[in-house]
Amino acid sequence: MVEASESGFRGPKQINHIALSVSPELLGQQGRADLASFFEDVFGWAELDMMTIDGQRMIFSVNSYDRFVFLLADESPMSCPSGLPGDHFGVQVDSLDELNILLARAEAFQADDVRVEILPYAVEDHTVLKLHAFYVRYLLPMSIEVQYFELTSG
Repeated sequence: MVEASESGFRGPKQINHIALSVSPELLGQQGRADLASFFEDVFGWAELDMMTIDGQRMIFSVNSYDRFVFLLADESPMSCPSGLPGDHFGVQVDSLDELNILLARAEAFQADDVRVEILPYAVEDHTVLKLHAFYVRYLLPMSIEVQYFELTSG
């Protein structure tokens, strides 16, 4: 068992980035434009243009300088099981309203681009906690689970 140090530190409590290997073609001009449009429109994530290298690298700021999604080209990119939820990473919102806003944005984007996959909103009731979530995937090998944790009196 890991003991806390005298300062109370047990270890990091936050992940600050995820790096995914993708095909070089996806990081070409059209693929980057598609990804930038989706992540800006749905999640509000901005491409860090100064870090982009055509066909090699693309990075999105996750609404903060110290949180990001890093896409790196590889001739043998990562592969995940097809179908949702599959392999995924999660993002957390602070309210059910925020979750519903993101879901509506994803559905609106999907109406114009059939490459968007969405696993509908669902709630897992764990008595003292309700996990509200939906999954979305667009062009990347991993999907994203959007979560809101509702504490209950249960």
